[in-house]
Amino acid sequence: MRLLVHVIEARNLPAIDGNGLSDPYAKLQLGRQRAKTKVTKKTLSPNWDEEFAFHVVDLKDELVVVVVDEDRYFSDDFLGQVKVPLSAVLDAENRSLGTQWYQLLPKSKKSKIKDYGEIRLTISLSQNYPEETTTIAHCVSDDLTSHSDRSTELQKGSSLPNIPIEIPASVSGSDEIEITEDTSNGGPSFVNRLYQIFSAKPKDAEASAPPLTKNDGNLDILEETPSTSSELPDNQDYETGVTMSFDEQLKAFGSCHEGNEIPENLSGGILIDQVYAVAPSDLNGLLFSPSSDFLQSLAEMQRTTGLEIQQWRLENDAEALKRIVSYTKAPTALVKAVKATEDVSYLKADGDIYAALADVSTPEVPFGNSFRVEVLTCITPGPELPDNEKSSRLVVSWRVNFIQSTMMKSMIENGAKQGLKDNYNQFSELLARNVRPVDPKGAAATDKVLSSIQPEQESDWKLAFRIFGNFTVISSMLAFIYVFSHIILASPSIIQGLEFPGLDLPDSVGEVVVCGVLVLQGQRVLNMIARFIQAKRQRGSDHGVKAQGDGWLLTIALIDGTNLAATKPSGYSDPYVVFTCNGKTKTSSIKFHTLEPRWNEIFEFDAMEDPPSVMQINVYDFDGPFDEVVSLGHAEVNFLKSNLSELADIWIPLKGKLAQACQSKLHLRIFLNNSRGTEVMKDYLDKMEKEVGKKIAVRSPHTNSAFQKIFSLPPEEFLINDFTCHLKRKMLTQGRLFLSPRIIGFYTNLFGHKTKFFFVWEDIEDIQVMPATLSSMGSPSLLIILHKGRGMDASHGAKQLDNEGRLKFHFQSFVSFNVAHKTIMALWKARSLTPEQKVQLVEEESEMKDLQNDESGSFLGIEDAKMAEVFSSTKLFDVSTLMDIFEGGPLEHQVMEKIGCMEYSVTAWEPVRADAYQRQVHYKFDKRLARHEGEVMSTQQKSPLPDKNGWLVDEVMTLEGIPVGEYFNLHIRYQLEQPASKPRTCNVQVSIGIAWLKSCKNKKKIAQEVSSNASSRLKKIFNLLEKECSPAK
Repeated sequence: MRLLVHVIEARNLPAIDGNGLSDPYAKLQLGRQRAKTKVTKKTLSPNWDEEFAFHVVDLKDELVVVVVDEDRYFSDDFLGQVKVPLSAVLDAENRSLGTQWYQLLPKSKKSKIKDYGEIRLTISLSQNYPEETTTIAHCVSDDLTSHSDRSTELQKGSSLPNIPIEIPASVSGSDEIEITEDTSNGGPSFVNRLYQIFSAKPKDAEASAPPLTKNDGNLDILEETPSTSSELPDNQDYETGVTMSFDEQLKAFGSCHEGNEIPENLSGGILIDQVYAVAPSDLNGLLFSPSSDFLQSLAEMQRTTGLEIQQWRLENDAEALKRIVSYTKAPTALVKAVKATEDVSYLKADGDIYAALADVSTPEVPFGNSFRVEVLTCITPGPELPDNEKSSRLVVSWRVNFIQSTMMKSMIENGAKQGLKDNYNQFSELLARNVRPVDPKGAAATDKVLSSIQPEQESDWKLAFRIFGNFTVISSMLAFIYVFSHIILASPSIIQGLEFPGLDLPDSVGEVVVCGVLVLQGQRVLNMIARFIQAKRQRGSDHGVKAQGDGWLLTIALIDGTNLAATKPSGYSDPYVVFTCNGKTKTSSIKFHTLEPRWNEIFEFDAMEDPPSVMQINVYDFDGPFDEVVSLGHAEVNFLKSNLSELADIWIPLKGKLAQACQSKLHLRIFLNNSRGTEVMKDYLDKMEKEVGKKIAVRSPHTNSAFQKIFSLPPEEFLINDFTCHLKRKMLTQGRLFLSPRIIGFYTNLFGHKTKFFFVWEDIEDIQVMPATLSSMGSPSLLIILHKGRGMDASHGAKQLDNEGRLKFHFQSFVSFNVAHKTIMALWKARSLTPEQKVQLVEEESEMKDLQNDESGSFLGIEDAKMAEVFSSTKLFDVSTLMDIFEGGPLEHQVMEKIGCMEYSVTAWEPVRADAYQRQVHYKFDKRLARHEGEVMSTQQKSPLPDKNGWLVDEVMTLEGIPVGEYFNLHIRYQLEQPASKPRTCNVQVSIGIAWLKSCKNKKKIAQEVSSNASSRLKKIFNLLEKECSPAK
């Protein structure tokens, strides 16, 4: 006898997660048997619709149904429970409680939550075996048996949907004796009770029931009864569903599911996202039709054995279309051959769109009874192709569904992810032999995807409601009305104490307190009004700025964010996002007063010659254009370790103290396209040949594929050259050094022990040539030093970690050191130089100095900015001493570093015309001394005064990495003049101006803050200069 439980749905569950929702699932237990429903994400009214069957062992047991909220990182949260004794089901009419709502109860009466919601169940007892759609509960043994015994027990007591379990219909005589003896003291035996229930016909026939004795050979109490006439139509439908053709089954199933939405991709990630030049119906037939030999070919490629494919069958009046596929996976280096079973069910099939869900069970793998892998295959119409050719888009996603709680979730998910990636790489390769793949990453396809993204235009009324719709404003308004009414109704007070006409002072301590409260309330309301005005003005961003040039085009669609940290007393933040890639930045608009911002903005980086390696993402809280910014989190997108199809729609978790505490995430769509065609490899190698001075051979596709597989690189990364060398650590390790446009990697496989690592060229701070020694076999060696904190994934290959936190890698014994050194240096310079440095290098090589002589007139349009004097002083030094601050010597570097200018670098003065010289200055702000962690690139031009008694220095500064820094350029003019009457003194006058590059409404406030900061900074410069030069007086 079995207890059948149909878990249908629940409603009004408590909200546990921070977003006001829960991820509920139900756990069922009868005795030592347990079962679990699937997890329903982000809902308080889940709909499970799952059936379970339990073996009835003791009628004193009770069914316990517990609803919990899934927590990925911590223990699951309790949402309520209900207990149903078996005796209540046994005494009910037809041994069924029917379908009804059960009130969920707390664990104890001390719970603070009053309403736990309800769950809808159908509970009944049955002698017949359950239908094939019923899941048999897992039996959990409490005995101290061995691992192998327990595994066998679990396998016998568990089943996948649509996989019937063979259970003996008889119990041995010895087992009967044990059961009878165990229940002898508790009234009628369990066996007698079962016999009375199921064997008796009318009431008058109860006395004639044959008694059970210990001498009976077998107990047939679990034998199935013949099917009744009411069950015959179901059997007929089942036979009809099997005998129908595959196309007829799809039409029948589709007619019952018209209007169903396309299921969303599963949370584990996307395995395939490819467009094929074939109609959706034909692609569906190739993958799932019984007449297709695609699965057989795939099994041969993957060395899979024992492939058994059952026929598709319609169930429940065409409500479900299912089949079962079983096979044995080939053994690998780590896992032996294991059996797998796929329960494939169609979710949608309307002729144009097909969706099939495969529930994969592998009970023989470690912890195989604790999880199932779900794979969703979606086929939708693809983009239009030339000549009106039809196309289909195939998207395969996956996730792991844990049916038992385990501490090995992370290990299981990582192992499943790697295994699925390997399998579906072969799947894609085989599919490409049958149908032609179409490149979905072209500019046209990207534009079509991005065209649907429109920035959200928030009305002023909605913004005002978000900012002013709180208790502070409402209470302040009520207090204002109350005080104003009091003023109207109250009579004038008598002048007393220190009061005089026109001055009414508080007459008690209570009045002072009330006045203070009103003032504080008013101040908070005024701050909110100021924030509302500021929010209306700050609505600019880099959205919509089109990329220029040909090359690698990086496009980012910033959709929204969730669970951002609150940094303001109001409980909200004003977030904006800064993207940095290859030295260029893009800034989003500021979303005020929200923790769930929605941008829907698109950012395009100008074309890059080489594909990018890493993109930095920083989320800041805006608090004024020149106030110190607060980081809400940061993230990094590594294009070398990410699949571009996964980046097309991804939620990126943010790092940082605030972000990790709140589990903040950003929703992005990232596209990387190449507009130069297929000659990228050849063009890049031609450029490297000029740098190295030697012919570089183009590697074969097989070699490139092997290189990509070793380091798990994307297909656009290709091998340039490789060299045999030794990696110097505690012991020398012989291997090969691989060079590509974005990485330098080392790989060796000695006696089965593999060593491999790589880091990107941008991580390298310096490359040094070490002189030849006896240990290096008389050949020079290379010492590669990385930036602090970079390349930690490759730390196992480093020789040492120095005191500054930098990794050092030592390579020696090259066959041809000169060729290796030249190639490495050329690739490093190509990736490490900034775009400005590359342009400057090209200009120097072109030797077109005549162009500089054409620069006449005003210096970079400095007259366009309104100059205002911000600093004036007389120093007891001559002009030549003060001009040391512009000569690039030790004095200039020392002064600038003390005021917070990091990585300060200048170029030499170069003549641009008669008596005029020009140079470039670059430095970064020190976060410890300055308000912002940005950088400055400036151009300075100096020329003598008309009387030749001093110098005029003009400077144009470009600010990057600070809020609203892209809206203007800062112009500074230094005038250093030596009076004729005082030869040992110098008059210093400094003026500044702002040249606006973009329209901005709050120019006046920004100009005031710029003037204040610049004036303070200039005073520090000349005061430090005076201190440094004072000993030389």
